[in-house]
Amino acid sequence: MDILLQQIINGLVLGSMYALIALGYTMVYGIIQLINFAHGEVLMIGVLTSWSIIGVMQEAMPGTPGWVILLIATLIACVVAAVLNFTIEKLAYRPLRNSPRLAPLITAIGMSILLQTLAMIIWKPNYKPYPTLLPMEPFDLAGAVITPTQILVLGVTAVVLAVLMYLVNYTRLGRAMRATAENPRVAALMGIKPDMVISATFVIGAVLAAIAGVLWASNYGTAQHTMGFLPGLKAFIAAVFGGIGNLAGAVVGAMILGLVEAIGAGYIGQLTSGVLGSQYVDIFSFIVLIIVLTLRPSGLLGERVADRA
Repeated sequence: MDILLQQIINGLVLGSMYALIALGYTMVYGIIQLINFAHGEVLMIGVLTSWSIIGVMQEAMPGTPGWVILLIATLIACVVAAVLNFTIEKLAYRPLRNSPRLAPLITAIGMSILLQTLAMIIWKPNYKPYPTLLPMEPFDLAGAVITPTQILVLGVTAVVLAVLMYLVNYTRLGRAMRATAENPRVAALMGIKPDMVISATFVIGAVLAAIAGVLWASNYGTAQHTMGFLPGLKAFIAAVFGGIGNLAGAVVGAMILGLVEAIGAGYIGQLTSGVLGSQYVDIFSFIVLIIVLTLRPSGLLGERVADRA
């Protein structure tokens, strides 16, 4: 039971980070039906930016509390990621908005490779230890342990999700996003500017990705130019699992995927009599995806047009 509880905690933490990334995928898809495969690289740029800012601040302002440094680095990472995603949308995706679906998809994959290459040139390809800025002493929880960083991940995710749900459901921008998702041409006739709404969606997705990236690096303690690929892919699986284009579905899919991976990592050795170890945990993500797409192609919660933004 101690192992199960520990894996549930780990799964909720992992699912929380997947949820923040998956929301960026599902918001963009809900409005313009585009899978932004460069989303994971936006996360990576945010993480490496925060890593650089933390190093500069630790040298320039020794003695500054770790949480202050982490907060400032996260805010700067969000700004950089937002500007980057805004630029990508304006230069790479907007000219192809009325093109066949394959063109923006290939462009997104090319943008992902381009960002990885630029990050490798700027920050070098070696793995970088991400500074530990929060207390390391874990808390005991009925035999399991949870670290302050994991508590931060859960807390920040809950707050961000609440703010996002309020933004989408109760603000003018949220109504504009839902209207654009329903019918961009009719929304334009009603005075909404679809281009502005789409840009705002990319900016919001980038901010969520940057926050998720900083939390990811803080939890796992490393950063590198390819680090955005796997979390981005898993978050995309979570979005499809829950129902691509559905905010609640993305969160549900991410949480379930995180729990499946964490519990699977804890018991895969027993289930396979030692043939497979925890390093094979990624297979669970794709097994779940195959099963869901086979039994329910629209995802667990389906795609509700009115809530796609």
